[in-house]
Amino acid sequence: MIISDDDLDAEFPLGDGTADLVAEVRCPYCGELSEIGLDPGSGAHQQYVEDCPVCCQPWRVEVRYDDTGAADVSVEPENLS
Repeated sequence: MIISDDDLDAEFPLGDGTADLVAEVRCPYCGELSEIGLDPGSGAHQQYVEDCPVCCQPWRVEVRYDDTGAADVSVEPENLS
């Protein structure tokens, strides 16, 4: 299956084509500020688990891109139930 640029633009419009690629977040466990890489190609709304690079505790990361490519990123403790 071949995906054209038009298909990608329709699925994930980013205005001028520039999207945030990094974000600074504060660990909900240890409080350290860390920079994480973002992948705008994974969609306008993303949720995944990533470990803190300082204390290694798991975060639930939520990323929401607006139509200009600006990312709103939040991290919460990952419940391991």
